[in-house]
Amino acid sequence: MKTEIDESAYTETYLGKVGELTLKGGNIHVFEKQLVNNLRLALEAADAKVRILSGRLYVRCAPDSCTAVEHALDHLLGITGWAKVQAVEKTLDAIRAAVRREGEAAKSRGAQSFKIEARREDKHFPLNSYQLASEAAGVLFDDGTLSVDVHRPDAVISIEVREQCYVYCAQKKTCRGLPVGVSGKGLLLLSGGIDSPVAGYRMMRRGMKVECVYFHSYPYTSEEAQKKVQSLAQTIAQFGVDTHLNIISFTEVQMRIRQKAPEAYSTLMLRLCMMKAANLLAGRIGADCLITGESLGQVASQTIENLSVTESFAEKPLLRPLVGLDKEEIIETAQFIGTYETSVLPYEDCCVLFSPKHPVLRATAETAREIYERMEIDSLVQKAFEERQIFRYSIRDYIEEKWAAKKSL
Repeated sequence: MKTEIDESAYTETYLGKVGELTLKGGNIHVFEKQLVNNLRLALEAADAKVRILSGRLYVRCAPDSCTAVEHALDHLLGITGWAKVQAVEKTLDAIRAAVRREGEAAKSRGAQSFKIEARREDKHFPLNSYQLASEAAGVLFDDGTLSVDVHRPDAVISIEVREQCYVYCAQKKTCRGLPVGVSGKGLLLLSGGIDSPVAGYRMMRRGMKVECVYFHSYPYTSEEAQKKVQSLAQTIAQFGVDTHLNIISFTEVQMRIRQKAPEAYSTLMLRLCMMKAANLLAGRIGADCLITGESLGQVASQTIENLSVTESFAEKPLLRPLVGLDKEEIIETAQFIGTYETSVLPYEDCCVLFSPKHPVLRATAETAREIYERMEIDSLVQKAFEERQIFRYSIRDYIEEKWAAKKSL
């Protein structure tokens, strides 16, 4: 449980830059409030205070909370970047001293050249931005700490004059996007592959709250396959504040498909059953849409004809954020968000396990529906849905566990 401490102990300051939010009009406060709430939830167990003012997100924290704050900012959707800053008085001497510290730190990291970028939001400050940059640069240039290079500097030292003066150098770029929670809720069909976690992440970047469903076929798929998906859900929960993973056992459903459906249609029938179960779950949790990791033409089940058949069984809008991406683009994002190494672990999911050698490539909705109805499978789908397992993952719990362990050392 979090212990209250004197705010004078909050000696460390972080500044986050909002991006797309600044383009919003009269409802910008809705987006800003969601952004702040998301970060406060993530840092609930840490000694930190969060606020937003004039297009900047501020976090003040105790020194032993820096690891927690940095993890939260790395995964916070709605900002373009963040930096650990020096918050100093609005005097030229204090600013110069801060610039010197940043310059020396940059030099210790291997920098040889620098430039100053100054921004004066407080128009009562006696120097304009250009004058401030010139005055501040002298402290490093005159004593030869670093050379000036305004075109390709090794280090960019930023100065922002606001209610205080903030000086920083090492700015870290982040995920951009919109704060999770401003664009409704989606249900992600999460598999153990590379694509679906990326699809969920991309919808989170557009401000969508994402819940997950995974279809498991034990003992034909292993417990390791399920643990793999649980790990993926925990990873994407870092970006989505939190998520619930619903695990639905589809063993009986797949056995019925194997018995009753033509082999060429088995994968397509499985997808249709997943749509049916997803419809039930979306209604139960109040999801506005379904999300899949399908990409046009990537595999046989993802021809335009087969995608159309799958979509005809969805009762909610079916979003496919990867539909126009190739595999290399998807892998690049998976590596960025930290799901790739888990996704390539050699544990097969139920889609792969029962894949036919020669799947249908151009199914029609009429034929697919006839085969589906002949299987008389709806009761099995309903039973599987009602017996689902539910797991919850959140960035708050992850940070609390890691941060508490670090503090105990």
